[in-house]
Amino acid sequence: MIDAVTLSHHGAITVVTLDRPDVRNAVDADTARQLYEAFVAFDADPVARVAIFHGAHGHFCAGWDLQAGARMAQQVPGGPDPFAALNFFPSDAQPLGPMGPSRLLLSKPVIAAISGAAVAGGMELALWCDMRVMEADAYFGVFCRRFGVPLIDGGTVRLPRLIGMGHAMDLILTGRRVDAPEALQMGLCNRVVPSGTALEAAMALAEQLAAFPQGTMLADRASAYAQWDLSMPEALHQEWLRGKRCIASGLEGAVRFAEGAGRNGKF
Repeated sequence: MIDAVTLSHHGAITVVTLDRPDVRNAVDADTARQLYEAFVAFDADPVARVAIFHGAHGHFCAGWDLQAGARMAQQVPGGPDPFAALNFFPSDAQPLGPMGPSRLLLSKPVIAAISGAAVAGGMELALWCDMRVMEADAYFGVFCRRFGVPLIDGGTVRLPRLIGMGHAMDLILTGRRVDAPEALQMGLCNRVVPSGTALEAAMALAEQLAAFPQGTMLADRASAYAQWDLSMPEALHQEWLRGKRCIASGLEGAVRFAEGAGRNGKF
């Protein structure tokens, strides 16, 4: 079997590449597991600080491979349950999602470098990432709406949290295409860059994140994710618990500032 997912390492940055050009990087069961294993490996790598997730050959990901889905639907009645493999909530602390890593809670940030189509499950993979860098001619869309395929990789959870219920309902119910300018306007992506440059721009962004003091950045990231289900007092308390471990490095930063570093917002 040819690997559909490859990892490359660039200092503290890991690039995870999805490469199934014949189906616009759509994901089948084998590819989902490869993606899952790639991001588990990234999270366990003591050298890696930031990952970039992108699709080769001009498309991010066209979602679940519907050809593979059709083969599942055509299995002989009375035989093995074709959907048994979709029971993706085992007791495992890091469960495998239908699209692979969509239910992982990583300890380090992932940036999506989006070109071409990021639709259906591919859009859900982009939503799973911490940030999204989108090429000017790329697009999102819940295109699976046309075929009655549900969002089961976090789309109905992450989309409202990211862009609000009104925008989310528009996209979830209609399945319409969302081009880069509108995606930027509604907060669905963080950057729009010229066609063909998403990977380069994501690499520059990853280098910026990798250069920061990691303890405080990761503590703040973890706090932002943890606060969703907490009351305000609980959320503030957990923020304090995470942040107080980093106060010493913050004081060192204050010394550097007092000595003239980083003035006027310079990095």
